[in-house]
Amino acid sequence: QVQLVESGGGLVQPGGSLRLSCVASGSIFSINAMGWYRQAPGKQRELVAHNTRLGATNYADSVKGRFTISRDNAKNTVYLQMNSLKPEDTAVYYCNANVVTTTSSWGVYWGQGTQVTVSS
Repeated sequence: QVQLVESGGGLVQPGGSLRLSCVASGSIFSINAMGWYRQAPGKQRELVAHNTRLGATNYADSVKGRFTISRDNAKNTVYLQMNSLKPEDTAVYYCNANVVTTTSSWGVYWGQGTQVTVSS
């Protein structure tokens, strides 16, 4: 089993910053890609940022220049630094990981989500 646990969400004023963290644990042999998705009320879940094990990244156009994804492979952790937050960034943010387990199976795992609310 593999578990992903997010933290760092909360309420922030427009223009503020938050840093999300996601730690993966369990029967992990290796983690390939890790990423962040978000889902706002009434909308589909969308990719925010994605990071491969070798460090290649990509971002949604709406967050480019404001958000930064990073990883600590030794800690099986991915971060999302969010700056210049806007009300439209309000959503539940989910961590996602592409994992090879110690039993040589492969799977995509999700965290439980953390709420980010941008409001004055």
